[in-house]
Amino acid sequence: MTAQEKTVIYNLLKTSSQYINGYKPKDMPDTPPSFEDDDKKDEFFSGRTSLSPDTQKSQIQEPAQISKITPSDQARSTSNNEEVSPAFNSLVQKINDCTRCSLSKQRSHAVAGSGSSNPLVLVILDPPSFEEDMQGKSMAGDGGDLLEKMLASVSLYRSSNVYVTNIVKCRPQMNRNPYPEEADACSAFLDAQITVLKPKMIFCMGTNASKYLLKTESSVAKLRGQNYEYKGIPVLVSFSPSVILKDQSLKRPAWDDLKNLRQKLTEICPEYNKSESASQD
Repeated sequence: MTAQEKTVIYNLLKTSSQYINGYKPKDMPDTPPSFEDDDKKDEFFSGRTSLSPDTQKSQIQEPAQISKITPSDQARSTSNNEEVSPAFNSLVQKINDCTRCSLSKQRSHAVAGSGSSNPLVLVILDPPSFEEDMQGKSMAGDGGDLLEKMLASVSLYRSSNVYVTNIVKCRPQMNRNPYPEEADACSAFLDAQITVLKPKMIFCMGTNASKYLLKTESSVAKLRGQNYEYKGIPVLVSFSPSVILKDQSLKRPAWDDLKNLRQKLTEICPEYNKSESASQD
């Protein structure tokens, strides 16, 4: 069992105990113990998958569970060299406080997203997972670990040039697909994030993410490998990290999608060319 899985079980037991007894159990503090993996999992890529020093540092400093994501919390998740705009902070607060649809009544935390406030790429994922809902942040759990490695393989890091968010900001119960009205309720937040962050490209990962962003019923398998646009911004589609974990045969096409993303960024973003060249030295 991994440390992440142990943490999820700990948080579930603590929440259940609090619900049944009506008070926080004294023998289960808010911050879980420091768990360790029972064994180590294979790397997704055999090539350049190491995380940047800034990313490694941010992972060490992030708490295992966040009781409330505030604008100041969100600002601390960006690069230390970046200035976070008031509009960015205001948007995070509005997402945290949102009650536009029934999903807000079921969530543990809203998941606004995390990463650079001046990104080259905006990654849009499917609805938050159980781990993301419990921790209040995108890219939690095994799927998040995999995505971190995938992005690092093409010189993309949340600490410097990527922002990661979800197509809807609250987790549907039992991980069901969001209803159209729920996606519509969140669409204004996603549009506002795109407006504030001004990404050069959008990388859409997952069935629900691509369905609601591109207004299509086509599968990811049919959408990937083609060029799209959303509000004038180039869009590429790939598989959800959680789906890749379940189906190892998708690793190769997912890597092809990442190479396509790298090629497009090389063509349109001089600043990416510099970071990519530096990573190859």
